[in-house]
Amino acid sequence: MQSKNIQVHQAEKNSKKLLVICGPTSTGKTSLALCLAKKFKGELVSADSRQVYKKIDIGTGKDIPHGFRFKESDIKVGDISTGFYENKDLRIWGYDLVDPGKTFSVQDYLTIIEKVIADIWKRKKLPVVVGGTGLYIKGIVDGIPTSFIPRDNKLRSQISGETADELFKMLIGINKKRAERMNDSDRKNPRRLIRAIEIEKSKSIEKKKCLPLTDEVLMIGLKAPREYILEKIKKRVKKRIKTGLVCEICKLLKLLSWDSQSMTSLGIRQWKPYFEGSKNYELIINDWIKQEFQYAKRQMTWFRKETYSKGAKRIIWFDISKRNWLAGVEKEVKKWYKVKTP
Repeated sequence: MQSKNIQVHQAEKNSKKLLVICGPTSTGKTSLALCLAKKFKGELVSADSRQVYKKIDIGTGKDIPHGFRFKESDIKVGDISTGFYENKDLRIWGYDLVDPGKTFSVQDYLTIIEKVIADIWKRKKLPVVVGGTGLYIKGIVDGIPTSFIPRDNKLRSQISGETADELFKMLIGINKKRAERMNDSDRKNPRRLIRAIEIEKSKSIEKKKCLPLTDEVLMIGLKAPREYILEKIKKRVKKRIKTGLVCEICKLLKLLSWDSQSMTSLGIRQWKPYFEGSKNYELIINDWIKQEFQYAKRQMTWFRKETYSKGAKRIIWFDISKRNWLAGVEKEVKKWYKVKTP
């Protein structure tokens, strides 16, 4: 009887826990998440801003494991229906949420994923959030007030034709400090600049919608020396090309233009000069590898800043180039997830 009571108590303690696997691209986050999900009865929740698109599997690096099949779920938000990839007791959520021709925001993601995570908890499973989009992860763990500021269509129609430089100057005029905090990539991205201007001009924030889902969070970060990550990126790029990336882009171009939000994905947009005939195959691949590596460095910068919160360390880092790092991760998760028995 005592053993049964302990098990019930443990299940209650674990009912609102959330495991996060983060870090730069090509560090094997999804493989680790699948391994941990098997051991701790979990389900994966993708936190990748490009893997939300349907019909773009190779280009966004979904790497859907062999044997997993997509199934529709009962969870629906507005006109967005959700589903999951499943194999036996394992599920992967967060893929294929929206058609590639549609826009998709942080607000859309958080609204859907909040319901997904609640569903996972309801079924007594552990949500394992995995990905490299820092803003998505921050939204789940901390909440982001500005993500629920609505689109201002009137403002967008007025400034949508402006260049990135003009939009950046506009943002400086509204909030210089906000503009100076943006990195080079954001400063050159009209869509992100328009959103920043939209946020700065808005005065309504629905604070009740931006609370973190739980405070029972364990964050595991994967890292490696830069040279190690670069080699991983090279191998992954070659694999995606061999798997049929060029063919996938050909199919997308029959449905979309290069200006579509989904076509700006890293691993897709680099091929535009190739299809237009201005760059050869080898140059495209080299440029893609270079930009993937730059992206990995930006990801690492983001997650380093997120390592400490309110003076406490919250991301526990593991170097995947070291021996026995996986055993260290499993030990850390077990210590956090399992309630000590009397």
